[in-house]
Amino acid sequence: MNHAVSPALDQAIHHPTRLTMMAFLAGCAEAEFAAVREYCHVSDASVSRIATALEEAGYIKIRKGAVGRRPRTWLSLTSVGRMALKRHLAALQAIVDAAQAAGAEASDHDS
Repeated sequence: MNHAVSPALDQAIHHPTRLTMMAFLAGCAEAEFAAVREYCHVSDASVSRIATALEEAGYIKIRKGAVGRRPRTWLSLTSVGRMALKRHLAALQAIVDAAQAAGAEASDHDS
């Protein structure tokens, strides 16, 4: 049985925390850094590291500014990031569909 990761999966977002961050950002126009951190249940350092990697891939935009005198960072998906997420989710669904079909076929052969 071949357990290799399908080439259709996007390795830049395949890790569960990266995928969670991308999915969260897909649900909003823009999110404050702290909201992303809380939703993903990771540290500031992890959000920062992941956001930087996804920004380098062209998948998210990082915007820095301030609210009053307090510095803030906002994250948002780029159009490239939205398409990458859609393709990645479609690849995951294709893996599920193929596995279920193979399981059903194996079950039919066993009967």
